[in-house]
Amino acid sequence: MSPITQKQTFKNLNIEKKQERKKWKEQKLLKAAAEFKKELEDVSTNENTEVEDVSPYEDRVNGNLPHRICPPYTISIAVPGSILDNAQTSELRTYLAGQVARAASIYCVDEVIVFDDGSTQQDGVHRLGENSCSQFAKLLQYLECPQYLRKHLFPLHKDLQYAGLLNPLDAPHHLRQTDDFPYREGVVSHHLVRQGKGSYVNVGLLRDVCIDKALTPGIRVTVNMLPQKKGTKKRYGVVVPPSQPRTELGVYWGYSVRLAKSLSNVFAKAPYQEGYDLTIGTSDKGSLLEDCDDSEFSNFKHILIVFGGLDGLESTLECDENLSINNVSLLFDKYLNTCPNQGSRTIRTEEAILISLAQITAKLSKSVVY
Repeated sequence: MSPITQKQTFKNLNIEKKQERKKWKEQKLLKAAAEFKKELEDVSTNENTEVEDVSPYEDRVNGNLPHRICPPYTISIAVPGSILDNAQTSELRTYLAGQVARAASIYCVDEVIVFDDGSTQQDGVHRLGENSCSQFAKLLQYLECPQYLRKHLFPLHKDLQYAGLLNPLDAPHHLRQTDDFPYREGVVSHHLVRQGKGSYVNVGLLRDVCIDKALTPGIRVTVNMLPQKKGTKKRYGVVVPPSQPRTELGVYWGYSVRLAKSLSNVFAKAPYQEGYDLTIGTSDKGSLLEDCDDSEFSNFKHILIVFGGLDGLESTLECDENLSINNVSLLFDKYLNTCPNQGSRTIRTEEAILISLAQITAKLSKSVVY
């Protein structure tokens, strides 16, 4: 006769499961403690010797990021804001600004100046870009800003209503989250930090980067990313001038935008201490670029290229009360016609920018020694 097995009650089953669960938790805690102890030992032994090898040139040489070796000079272009008034709809105004931004990025322009050419004068009252100039500048700034920073730096505004239709610049400083690069653009976050412990900066990564300076939240900065230590997820960086990625690595790092009240202010308010040492005006009445000697473009640091509006630079000169000369070509070192054999009666300003930058930068590359 087989032995009679006693049925387990629900109470006994519950006690057994609790004991098994308790035993499993103890094993899990012991395993986690052992792993943590091992990590601490690794960090203490490698703290002063082993860091991740972050080469500033690795991504640029391997072609993992869009890049361009920048020339040893700066390029500035001045464009009248009135060209937006020639567009029929708000969408076309926005798209026109996008074309100028794309051209500036393609040819590594460092500064875009939006100036009032006088076409906004009505009844003797001078109105600086109430519509066209300010909208033009805002759209240029929006496109130059990396995508992950736009929501922090640009609140909703009617001037940016159709900005989502524009083609991205895809500039080298528009980094993705997975891109590894020594420099990143960021905005100082509102993350609370102890007094004297610096600030946190959102640079488009999963975690904010800690910097050594206490800065006002909401401002845009350029951060030099420090090598990350093993065993920690925290990242540290140093705030540097926006020009440092260009000077240190030769990487194009976007353009700045400046508003000018008139053509004369384009020259007077130059951001460089010595001003622009090579100025070029563009017009169909100018001389041919091919007639200029290469040596005339070889010795300069800051070049300025000025474009006219619908009526050209000649009309802009007449509207500027600060200029007393009669010939606009006297304002510039060179007054050039970059498209002499045009098949159309007129060349639009956005077209002239692409044509002129292509011609002039090609001339400069032959004249300047890198």
